[in-house]
Amino acid sequence: MAWTPPSLADLLDHGFDTVIDVRSPAEFAEDHVPGAINLPVLDNEERARVGTLYAQVSPFDARKLGAALVFRNAAAHIEGALSHHEGGWQPLVYCWRGGQRSGAFAWMLREIGWRAELIAGGYKTYRRLVVDMLQRKPLAHRIVQLGGYTGTAKTDLLPLLEARGVQVVDLEGLANHRGSLLGAMGGQPSQKAFESALAVRLCGMDPARPVLVEAESSKIGGLLIPPSLWAAMKRAPWIEVSAPMKARAEYLVRAYEDILADADGLQRKLAPLKAHRGEALLAHWAALGAAGDRHALVRSLMEDHYDPAYAKSMKATAPKVLARVEAAGLAPAQLERVADGVAAALQSAVI
Repeated sequence: MAWTPPSLADLLDHGFDTVIDVRSPAEFAEDHVPGAINLPVLDNEERARVGTLYAQVSPFDARKLGAALVFRNAAAHIEGALSHHEGGWQPLVYCWRGGQRSGAFAWMLREIGWRAELIAGGYKTYRRLVVDMLQRKPLAHRIVQLGGYTGTAKTDLLPLLEARGVQVVDLEGLANHRGSLLGAMGGQPSQKAFESALAVRLCGMDPARPVLVEAESSKIGGLLIPPSLWAAMKRAPWIEVSAPMKARAEYLVRAYEDILADADGLQRKLAPLKAHRGEALLAHWAALGAAGDRHALVRSLMEDHYDPAYAKSMKATAPKVLARVEAAGLAPAQLERVADGVAAALQSAVI
């Protein structure tokens, strides 16, 4: 029995006890239905082996080998990960496109007595619903951007605003990247996984109320903001946060401590700016980094690179600014007051 979800929201609110992705670990790692567990009926090597046999020998031989491997692996899952389930358990199973792998596994589960169903079309159905939401259709949500010069603690304000009842999407958190040239935080998710996390976040929000996102460029590290959200961001009004240069420098020294501690790595990250800011400025930054003068370094980065770039972008895009919230400083107690101001501005604004 196959279930065709009418919408992404319906698929995410499926009501089944467990969602089982029977694809290979590599397929699962790239992206999967949120909350699914991976019980592969073919691992990465087995899937490649069956595919090679299909192409080089015959489809019949490939199906024969595939069936033996699928049922062997399925039996191991039933004896292991699924052995504790009682008779009323209702799993929802899928593979790449609702074909042989998930069909065979679901058949075995039903023969045992469990009430297993398939996602009609498998992962491709889920992915199509995500693409429809984030790439093909206008976004249903009203977006407001939280802007401000680099170092105004916008990312730190997001959880404070969420605690005040504001609908917030932390794009940098979902992308595992701080959004600037120096923003790498380790490995990023795949583009598909990023879009899945974003779709889940938006599906849980009320379209009748504004959604606040931090102002970004169209890319966060190596990930693209999906077209529907990017279009909404480009036309969105702003709430802008400002703070004194000294407070911003102190904040960045804290926030980028890991980057600033690695002088050689920092210079490699800054090297692409040579074409835009010149060799002399890069040498100045290198000298400040080598001397360990982190405050002077981040201040120069802001004054000579980030602030001019921000001002140029604001002039080019000319967003509608709903309110400007001034921070006297960026210590935790001061950020609480800034969050109060942003939340109040958002509540009173006509969007």
